[in-house]
Amino acid sequence: MSGESTYEPSNGFTKWMDDRLPIMRLGYDSFIVYPTPRNLNYWWTFGAILTFCLVIQIVTGIVLAMHYTPHVSMAFNSVEHIMRDVNYGWLIRYVHANGASMFFLAVYIHMFRSLYYGSYKAPREVLWILGVLIYLLMMAAGFMGYVLPWGQMSFWGATVITNLFGAIPLIGDPLREWLWGGFSVDNPTLNRFFSLHYLIPFLIAGVVALHIWALHVTGQNNPAGIDVKDEQDTVRFTPYATIKDVFGLSIFLLLFGYFVFFNPNALGHADNYIEANPLVTPPHIVPEWYLLPFYAILRAITFDIGPIDSKLGGVIAMFASIGILFVLPWLDTSKVRSARFRPLFRQFFWIFVACCLGLGYLGGQPAEGGYVIAAQILTAYYFAHFLIVLPVLGLVEKTKPLPESIAQSVLSGGGGSSEAAASPETRG
Repeated sequence: MSGESTYEPSNGFTKWMDDRLPIMRLGYDSFIVYPTPRNLNYWWTFGAILTFCLVIQIVTGIVLAMHYTPHVSMAFNSVEHIMRDVNYGWLIRYVHANGASMFFLAVYIHMFRSLYYGSYKAPREVLWILGVLIYLLMMAAGFMGYVLPWGQMSFWGATVITNLFGAIPLIGDPLREWLWGGFSVDNPTLNRFFSLHYLIPFLIAGVVALHIWALHVTGQNNPAGIDVKDEQDTVRFTPYATIKDVFGLSIFLLLFGYFVFFNPNALGHADNYIEANPLVTPPHIVPEWYLLPFYAILRAITFDIGPIDSKLGGVIAMFASIGILFVLPWLDTSKVRSARFRPLFRQFFWIFVACCLGLGYLGGQPAEGGYVIAAQILTAYYFAHFLIVLPVLGLVEKTKPLPESIAQSVLSGGGGSSEAAASPETRG
């Protein structure tokens, strides 16, 4: 997707700068004239939305860090100080707290869009892997940020999650004590989590830069899932894509604003407004909503698997549920990217979406009775989708004919064409 730059400096200063640091040329080539598939829909606006969310989290986080005290005897009160005494502190905190939820909501939509349209397939494997790495760093930052207010759910959530590392053979106990900075969740733990929570967003920004770089090397995928063939298939990034991004961001901000101004505590937990007390255990310990599917997978393993006990088995299953995303490009054996032309895959995709939503619901329920059985069933399907369904579908599925070009798919209303190849593509 790269070609010779068409940037022309407009005055003496820009020419002088371009000869020494061609940053304006880079911006012009990357965000102005960059060729964008002309059939992109509004699901592609979430890249810009996620960039906005990252900037908001970094800016509000820096301001909050100026007033936060990472000490177990003062952390809870420092949060109250931010809310009550700092000018617009309530707004900054609510934007940051709800911004984390909006960040994860946008990234989940972004990921499911990629799954639907096959954006993880060749030649975009590295692009997808970098995206999963960003997601993993987001989970780490989100969990550590959840601990910082030092409420009841913060303390006990940190206790439960960090205790999981103790299940790892040989190195589990030393690793857990290293995370704690002692023999229990205490002040060293809070200090470490604060430091890492502050650092990780900047790591995310670095990986995002690599993500965008990889995107510009391979070019964007599109709803038809076919490669760009000529200039008729593309439009300039600005204004055609940017105006879509602005509109999509505007709609997203309406949802964001609703939670910040009208229901700021809806996505949190009431127990976190009680100061942490190691002597009082909440009746039901849960992480933030965006981690609930993996929490359900963790608790679904209630049985020993050979020499692996249930606790270690749950930890392995939880990390495997994330790790399997890294190898997804090689598990899907179909040559066709977009679900538009894969009717059978489309059905299984929506079953998978329902499975993830179900795991999210079960993660917030007590680990007892039918909830555990349902979590085990959905966990089994989660892994079966990647390890069985996707490899087999690529071998047996009859796909619809693909359009000859992106321009043809646009003119034909987004679907295939009667002039496309008559025989469906299959693997093998």
